[in-house]
Amino acid sequence: MDIYAQFGQQAVFGIASHLFFIAVSFYALQAFRLEQLFKKGRTFQIQLIYILLSIAIGSTVSNFLISFSQWSQQLQYLF
Repeated sequence: MDIYAQFGQQAVFGIASHLFFIAVSFYALQAFRLEQLFKKGRTFQIQLIYILLSIAIGSTVSNFLISFSQWSQQLQYLF
């Protein structure tokens, strides 16, 4: 396989993985009632916290799975 095609596939997989896990974490965060921690009328700040937490959690999970996938592919060099 061409090295450029492989890099392109990894990039597409990484972008898709990040977007997927950010969306999943955003959906999961909706179960929490974070608005009780904020002052009344701070809708924008609450939405911003949901978005930032979703990005932080989703990208962390995605990075873990991408790293785990790369490590499992490199195990063949051990034996």
